[in-house]
Amino acid sequence: MERRKPGPVYRWFQERIDLPVVVGWIASATGLIYGGLDQRLDLREALEKALRKPVPRHVNWLFCFGGLSFLMFGIQVATGILLMLYYRPTPEGAYDSVRFITNHVTLGWLIRGLHRICANMLIVLVVLHMLRVFFYGAYKSPRELNWIAGCFLLMLVLALGFTGYLLPWDQLSFWATKVGTEIAGAVPLIGGFIMTILRGGAEITGSTLTRFYAFHVIILPAVVVVFLAAHFMMIRRQGISGPL
Repeated sequence: MERRKPGPVYRWFQERIDLPVVVGWIASATGLIYGGLDQRLDLREALEKALRKPVPRHVNWLFCFGGLSFLMFGIQVATGILLMLYYRPTPEGAYDSVRFITNHVTLGWLIRGLHRICANMLIVLVVLHMLRVFFYGAYKSPRELNWIAGCFLLMLVLALGFTGYLLPWDQLSFWATKVGTEIAGAVPLIGGFIMTILRGGAEITGSTLTRFYAFHVIILPAVVVVFLAAHFMMIRRQGISGPL
């Protein structure tokens, strides 16, 4: 039987990645954790104590939406860091840098595509997670604070999607941001102030792009990490809610 030839993706990785070296590095790192460091710091016992948690019998696939949301957030962080290496948050360079990432950077189209798709999936999964918690009554005492933290996380995820939408700096993102900020400006009493804070002025300019970039890559992710830490600590403390 004739052996099947490797595909282009396999050949690309084979040409650029020395698999035995990678495997050896992983083995060395694992040996360090469970070898020398474990002998001195008892890491194995500490990890088992922290991670070994019995799963209740009533848990099913509906309880996976929270973990999948966290996975999507992790992918967003990883792909976002890679995109930051080439993106230029200026009116003159933003659109051209996005085109350069997509058309010229090695696997740039894949990284950007993952970032865009996982952003949409993150919003969907967080909404599904919140619906599961609501219909299972898991927001009731003593988990009210965790429910509030989850509501804040939902708003933060939506804010991340909104601020990231402007960054390609094309016609679609420009006018979508104009409409979105005008909606915020329609809030009674403080709407004008909110719109000015978001835009960095009366109109959408380079200041708006810089401001949205700062919100998207620094401010909002930092706040998300804080709320995620509180969310996980409360889950760890209180455990998974009971059956429906």
